[in-house]
Amino acid sequence: MDDLGERTEAPTPKALATAREKGQVPKSQDLSGAVLMLGGVIALMVLAPMIGEMFERILRTMLDGDISVDQLSTASIKATSMLAMYEVFRVMLPVLLIVMVVAYASQFMQVGFLISADPIMPKFSKLSPIGGIKRIYGKKGLAKAIINTLKLTLLIIVSILVIRSQIDTISTLPMLTALMATTAILRMVVMIAFILIVILLMLAVIDYIFQRWQHMQENKMTKQQVKDERRTMEGDPQLKGKRMQMAREIIMQQMAHQVPQADVIVTNPTHFSVAIKYDSEGMGAPKVTVKGADLMAFRIRQIARNHNIPIVERPPLARALYWGVKAGQEISAEHYEAVAELLAYVYRLEGKAHKKMNQLEPVTQ
Repeated sequence: MDDLGERTEAPTPKALATAREKGQVPKSQDLSGAVLMLGGVIALMVLAPMIGEMFERILRTMLDGDISVDQLSTASIKATSMLAMYEVFRVMLPVLLIVMVVAYASQFMQVGFLISADPIMPKFSKLSPIGGIKRIYGKKGLAKAIINTLKLTLLIIVSILVIRSQIDTISTLPMLTALMATTAILRMVVMIAFILIVILLMLAVIDYIFQRWQHMQENKMTKQQVKDERRTMEGDPQLKGKRMQMAREIIMQQMAHQVPQADVIVTNPTHFSVAIKYDSEGMGAPKVTVKGADLMAFRIRQIARNHNIPIVERPPLARALYWGVKAGQEISAEHYEAVAELLAYVYRLEGKAHKKMNQLEPVTQ
């Protein structure tokens, strides 16, 4: 299967980030449309009184009788038309601005901040007539067309049922004033719109989940692609192993040089080993020359035995120095007393029993 390059692995974060840079992101047009429609309806509801007053002013201007049939002229018709256009623009501009803001918000809600020129770049593969026919009449295109047709049919049926339920209200519109009729019409439009929005939002959520699933499927990777990406990000495992081996060798060389110069090795007794050195002429305080855990701790003790360096078990002190003091750094004031007692103990042993140094592994008190 791997030889065939079958895409069975979930896309990595890097692969998804690369797709995003190309403008390939999961996005539901149905969700954008539903949110946009909701924003438009809310804007109409907020501005409904202004819209009703606008229509009333236009109708009064046109039907007041200030201009008789004999007085009709191109200039009067033009003036009336300009007034109507001005009124419509003045009232509908806030609606358009709200709808525009909602449109951008719906896209940001799904995609986030993204600027990519890749989707609009000309590609010769998209100019192929055969490719275009495949996109339109392929399985994906036909499935999308069927789903859109079913959604449109559902919305039409719901709209017809709602309008039929409002027949009594519609029949009374000619007997209402312009303001009342406009308000009644807007109320019906809002009611129908809200019902359609609820249906669209339910369908849009399903479509958005499907779009995310489809995006993940389209960006699936082969096992080899995952390995190549990991190798690119982390480096060749063989080279990485060689670097780690070199680092260990350098540490071992430092240990082989520093441990023999130490005055004492304090241990945990097995998990930690810390080498301490003190020179009253060149140091302000005792210094941790080298430290190690587990295997390195064992290696430190081994070198110390080979060079007759005292090894003393002090578990609390060994842990404190290992975690609290860096190699090559002088100990802090909080450890002065414990380290001074340890060095005094070691110096006392060196003065009294120098010939028994090989028997100090481990020394306990």
